[in-house]
Amino acid sequence: MAEKAADAADTEQTSRTDARKAARDGRRAAKLAREIGAFAKEHGGAEGQLAYIGQAGARIVLVGQDGAWGDLVAPTYAVAESAAAKSGITMHDEFDGEFALKVRTGPYEWSRMAGIQVGGPSNDR
Repeated sequence: MAEKAADAADTEQTSRTDARKAARDGRRAAKLAREIGAFAKEHGGAEGQLAYIGQAGARIVLVGQDGAWGDLVAPTYAVAESAAAKSGITMHDEFDGEFALKVRTGPYEWSRMAGIQVGGPSNDR
C-alpha cells in the first residue's frame, strides 16, 4: 500500500515538473518568436533556417529581405521549431546556395571572417 502511495506521489511530482518545463518552453518560444518578428519587421521580412548545435540547443539563422542577417539560440530544437512556427516566417531545411546568396555582408564581417589573411583584425582578441 505504501509503495502505491509513493508511486502516485512520484507520478504527481513528475507531472508537475513536466508541466512547469512545458510552460517555460512555451514562454521561451513566444519570446524568440517576438524577436524573430522584430527582426523581420526591421528588415522588410525574413526567412530562416534551424541548426542543431548540440547540448547548447538550436541556432535560428535569420536573413532579412534586405540581406541583413542574424541569429538566435534556443535551448532546444523543439523550442526553436515552435518559435519559428509562431513567428510565421518562411523556414528552409538547409542553408543552401540559393538561401545563402540572400545574405549581404559588410566590411566588418569580411574582416572578421578573413582575419589577418587579408589584413583584417585577428580573431584572438
